[in-house]
Amino acid sequence: MNLLGNLIWILCGGFFASLGYLFGGFLLCCTIIGIPFGVQCFKLAYIVLWPFGKQVVSRPSATGCLSPLFNLVWLLCGGLYTALMHLVFGCLLAITIIGLPFAAQHFKLIPLALMPFGKDVVG
Repeated sequence: MNLLGNLIWILCGGFFASLGYLFGGFLLCCTIIGIPFGVQCFKLAYIVLWPFGKQVVSRPSATGCLSPLFNLVWLLCGGLYTALMHLVFGCLLAITIIGLPFAAQHFKLIPLALMPFGKDVVG
């Protein structure tokens, strides 16, 4: 079932969303300061490409002292907008019964899009 959900997700915009995150990650990695943020964009691109069967988990033991600061910078420089877009698309998809599994995937992406430092994708 995960394979079918992922294939429908890719055909209905997941591929282009993943390309957007990849492009942003490559642009951020062009600067030394942007590399940590680019890595988070690659993490988002990975889960946006194949969201079914993946989970976002917190890893508080591996977070460094800069993670809260980086999360704040991420939040102010686009993380809030990205999370709001996932919320809007999730709410729109939740209107129909067929869209409920895809809405759940958008809702799953909100915490990662909001504050990605200190979170991992497993599955």
